[in-house]
Amino acid sequence: MPDRPTSHDAPDLPALQRLLDPLFPGLMGVRLVSLAADRVVAELTVRPDLCTTGGILHGGAAMAFADTLGAIGTVLNLPAGARTTTTDSSTKFIAGAKAGTVLTGDSVALHRGRTTMVWQTSIRTPEGRLCAVVTQTQLVLGLVDKAAT
Repeated sequence: MPDRPTSHDAPDLPALQRLLDPLFPGLMGVRLVSLAADRVVAELTVRPDLCTTGGILHGGAAMAFADTLGAIGTVLNLPAGARTTTTDSSTKFIAGAKAGTVLTGDSVALHRGRTTMVWQTSIRTPEGRLCAVVTQTQLVLGLVDKAAT
């Protein structure tokens, strides 16, 4: 079995969406749009319960949206039996997003290594206005050194 998906290993978007739906990303309303080994795209409707005062998306909600996409990208690249966790995340807030806005998160792989992966997510409005850029590092857990066993 290869360490990473290959071009003929198409990710099952509906199955992954079903996995997310009962979890926090589903509670937030994250909707997957496209999946690839080096890119994950999703949408999030800015609801009033995801906002801070003034009806603007809460920064934590933007960060959670981006973190979800980077984690999904990493999961798509994990070898069998491995799992992942975020070790570092940096967010640059550029502009607010009002309630009712449908945001697109576009997460691209900057590094897909054996022990870490780095993803950068741009969150934009339908008009293309940049709201936030999030860069995160994902640690690959659960790999066993076969030479040691």
